[in-house]
Amino acid sequence: MDYNAIVKPYGDGKAIHTVIEIPMGSNHKIEFDRRQKLMILDREESRIFPKPANYGFIPGTLDEDGDELDTLLVTEDPLPTGIVVTATVLGVLIFEDGGDMDYKIICVPTDDRQTGNRIKSLEDLGERWQAQVKHHFNHYKDLNRPGTTKVSGFGDATKAHQIIGECIDRWNKES
Repeated sequence: MDYNAIVKPYGDGKAIHTVIEIPMGSNHKIEFDRRQKLMILDREESRIFPKPANYGFIPGTLDEDGDELDTLLVTEDPLPTGIVVTATVLGVLIFEDGGDMDYKIICVPTDDRQTGNRIKSLEDLGERWQAQVKHHFNHYKDLNRPGTTKVSGFGDATKAHQIIGECIDRWNKES
């Protein structure tokens, strides 16, 4: 796979496909098992840390942690596990989990009629949304494995596309 097979032009920007693993608001840790090609319930996480956005992955990518590159898909309502959404990339959460980089590509549906396509950048999500996401990922493992996660900040869409390209290259080398 190459970058242009995964990232497609869409309007003024570029779109990706993301597969939803965990609906927004869920405390279930559902992961795609690429060997079995199944969604697997890995565990239940603390109810005090439900997912702040729909959580998924970009097929044909491999992040530094050995899993597909994660996505945080922002919608007003939760989306079901297993669906594929065409999404516009807004930026990236720069995140470390257990010593491994575990980036989260932040995106919105490309055809988002609910919000009238008003969300075009990370800034459009607002400082409060960013603070909530940062808090979530800094602390969601505190009850079981405190101190194992760290958010370094956010990157813009250009940084996100750079990371997507690196994860496509890694997928091609390791698959």
